Amino acid sequence: MAITAALVKELRERTGAGMMECKKALVESNGDIEAAIEAMRKSGQAKAAKKSGRTAAEGVVMVAIAEDGKRGVQLEVNCETDFVAKDSNFEAFAEAAVATALNSDAADVEALAALPLAGDAETTVEGARAALVAKIGENVQLRRLVRFDDVEGALYSYSHGARIGVVVELVGGDATLGRDIAMHVAASKPLCVSAEQVPAETLEKEREIFKAQALESGKPEAIVEKIIEGRVRKYLEEITLLGQAFVKDPDQSVEKLLKQAGAQVRRFSRVEVGEGIEKKTENFAEEVMAQVRGS
Repeated sequence: MAITAALVKELRERTGAGMMECKKALVESNGDIEAAIEAMRKSGQAKAAKKSGRTAAEGVVMVAIAEDGKRGVQLEVNCETDFVAKDSNFEAFAEAAVATALNSDAADVEALAALPLAGDAETTVEGARAALVAKIGENVQLRRLVRFDDVEGALYSYSHGARIGVVVELVGGDATLGRDIAMHVAASKPLCVSAEQVPAETLEKEREIFKAQALESGKPEAIVEKIIEGRVRKYLEEITLLGQAFVKDPDQSVEKLLKQAGAQVRRFSRVEVGEGIEKKTENFAEEVMAQVRGS
């Protein structure tokens, strides 16, 4: 069967693949476009599997909140380079994936991957991911999914570019306060809402460090405990949302700001692209030197 330009164009439009790849697939399937699509999907899955081991520390953090403010999700979608993170195909996949998450009860990225992609009931999220890998040539991964369900107050969010996404559950207050608190969390990176939520083992480790520092400085043991308690209070102010100075008005704490508004923060989540991923650093000069020495 003759492979016409119109047939190649149709396959390109349906798969997003390159012209030569489409023509090759049509030749191999003897012009059967459905068979060509199936073969290309299988090829794409194979390519995706090969690339799955490559470090993906760039990407986006997507935030979606239901209209009533009672449900919300954060989704981190990773790729290998900042260039691909700004690609329209990657962005469209991330938007569809977070919409899928919001309108489902998926508890983690594994459950999300198995669901039909929003806007394309015939393709799963995982199928769309594998196809995207084949198309753009980079490893793409769903890394983290955070859910907010059965919210008592309302959810508010703030996104810093596409790299940091914050969701805050606020009881009382208003949308302006909710966004301000979310913006504060993005900038100040508190570990938890209040001192009561700091793990006992974390606090004990800090106490040991403060004690060693105080004794090392030669302070009398009689006042060491007072020094430790003072440093612990300072530490809690630095790491808790309520203890921190409000970024838009450092003269007052977040706790005072909330009290003035008659509001409470139930919980928050701050997700930043690539947190905890060890990025590979390439030193091309050393790489070339190693090749020279080896030759």
